Amino acid sequence: MHLSNWLLFCSVALLVTFSPGPAVLLAISNAIAVGPRRAMISSMGNGFGLFIISGVAMAGMGVVLATSATAFMLLKLAGALYLVFLGIKQWRSKTSVVAEAPAVVQGAANPNSFWKLFRQGLTVALTNPKAILFFSALFPQFITPGEPVAIQFTVLTTSFVACAMLAHLFYANLARLLKTQLATPGRARLFNRITGGAFVLLGLSLLRLRAKTA
Repeated sequence: MHLSNWLLFCSVALLVTFSPGPAVLLAISNAIAVGPRRAMISSMGNGFGLFIISGVAMAGMGVVLATSATAFMLLKLAGALYLVFLGIKQWRSKTSVVAEAPAVVQGAANPNSFWKLFRQGLTVALTNPKAILFFSALFPQFITPGEPVAIQFTVLTTSFVACAMLAHLFYANLARLLKTQLATPGRARLFNRITGGAFVLLGLSLLRLRAKTA
């Protein structure tokens, strides 16, 4: 892969990953609730999910989703319902998420917390059909014919995931800086409703995606 192609791909990836979306919103929400460091656990899950989605896209599943209305609709519906569920849960929270945020403790004290955060990020990635269509449409533009596809796939996917992690780290630390301003119950409830409403809107926006026809 030529260096110029890789730099161009990274520029596109940074633009996409820094644009607010379900994964960014989840990173912000978790950063407020459990701190930036533990919020990155969900980002790790999201990155793992991106690797899976990228592999599926490279295997040709992106074509199936783009041409099969049923497959596209099922994945779209699953992603929408999950985001709406997260949004309603956040919206209905009546207490200060900041006040209830647990202190960073040893993993052994709460063995399920790591996997719960990891699964959150993984589920958000796997139920987002935009990511599959994105990889299916973007990767062919940067694949060099005649060169080993597996190596190029690894470089492109790793670069995209690194850009996503960088974006999540930025937003998580930004949320940490604003945490003291959200410590009061009134502002915390407002934050819960804003982020909850955003999750719902993002979930509903998935239903607006139209399956491509051959």
